Amino acid sequence: MKSESSFRFTKADGYERYLGPWSSALAPRFIDFAGVRDSDRVLDVGSGTGCLARALAASRSCPEIVGIDPSAPYVEFARTRTSDPRVRFQVGDAMSLPFEDDCFDKSLAQLVLSSVPDAKRAVMEMRRVTKAGGVLVACVWGSGKDNERNRLLWEAAMAVDPAAAEKRETGGKFGRRGRFSALWAECGLKEIQEADLVVSVEFASFEDFWLPHLEGQGHAGAYVGSLPPDRQEALRERLRHDLLGTRGDGPFSVRAQAVAVRGIR
Repeated sequence: MKSESSFRFTKADGYERYLGPWSSALAPRFIDFAGVRDSDRVLDVGSGTGCLARALAASRSCPEIVGIDPSAPYVEFARTRTSDPRVRFQVGDAMSLPFEDDCFDKSLAQLVLSSVPDAKRAVMEMRRVTKAGGVLVACVWGSGKDNERNRLLWEAAMAVDPAAAEKRETGGKFGRRGRFSALWAECGLKEIQEADLVVSVEFASFEDFWLPHLEGQGHAGAYVGSLPPDRQEALRERLRHDLLGTRGDGPFSVRAQAVAVRGIR
């Protein structure tokens, strides 16, 4: 059995199958909340497999979109998914961004700050590389009951595995309203706004929903991948029951809710 930490962010194709549909559904709402304009130079911090950067390129005429991520496999994967000359990806650390001061009009961080060891340091770096009057924007998955994506899996996990309560994905300390605003204020940002961004992802069947969890990517995928086969099967059956009840298999949708914040430098 593999340790949970060995699964987190190593397989780009697996991550894309697991979190890609959620990130892709969230990206347009996040971009609108950020107020990205066609003239903006945009930094995508924690760009992963490139969902947000591709959505920016598809919806805006930004002259430059730069994605940075600590995972070399993710960066290489992201590069294969677009040929747009405005978009580039590079390996780098959110807590020590390899850019000069005042480079970007908007600095965005979608679903990443809860995984950064020092979130304040990362935000201060985003602030440094953003022009005066520019905007810093971030979001993480919410930790409340409205986030079905998170709640359904972990409620099923805790029903079959007592240890799951200590491992559950909670959205970190920013998964509830007000906590992001406090960080943004602490980092000296102005005109701070928070919002809940709600998306829904459609699945053709239960297996369509379940199989990506076996890729071992992200927090929940790492947990599922760390389970022994019998416990994994028990989780599968409990989650299937919670999602479908007594009705037969077929299409269904699951909602997810993210907490987002924006502020002006």
